Amino acid sequence: MQLHDLAPAIGSRKKRKKVGRGPGSGMGKTSTRGHKGLKARSGGNVRPGFEGGQMPLYRRLPKRGFFNIFKKNNAVLNIRDLERFDDGTTIEIDMLREAGMVKGRVDGVKLLGEGETTKKFSLKNILVSKTAKEKIESAGGSIL
Repeated sequence: MQLHDLAPAIGSRKKRKKVGRGPGSGMGKTSTRGHKGLKARSGGNVRPGFEGGQMPLYRRLPKRGFFNIFKKNNAVLNIRDLERFDDGTTIEIDMLREAGMVKGRVDGVKLLGEGETTKKFSLKNILVSKTAKEKIESAGGSIL
């Protein structure tokens, strides 16, 4: 085999369909869209979930429960997780993200009191449980 023998696989290269180029092309006038109707219009196509006028599945199924649109999604950490930071550090959400402790889309971070700490931390814009607050303040840290 040599360079001049190379060719694409048969059927892998198709010519683009040129529509709307007159009646002689076989794809003029309606440009392969048929006559009238939603799919013949510009920007026309059925929306997701449309079942041709039949009652769609999302309306046939019963609805259950309540979805709170105001709910806050907080990442949960424990005091023992903060031991990796240096003594006297002011910890913020951005620092926790950079350390890989908080991932995804969260509204805030809540610190729980699981574990022990010997380092003095200052926490900024972080929610803290009662036991975590006691442990941080007993170690000499503060919550800003």
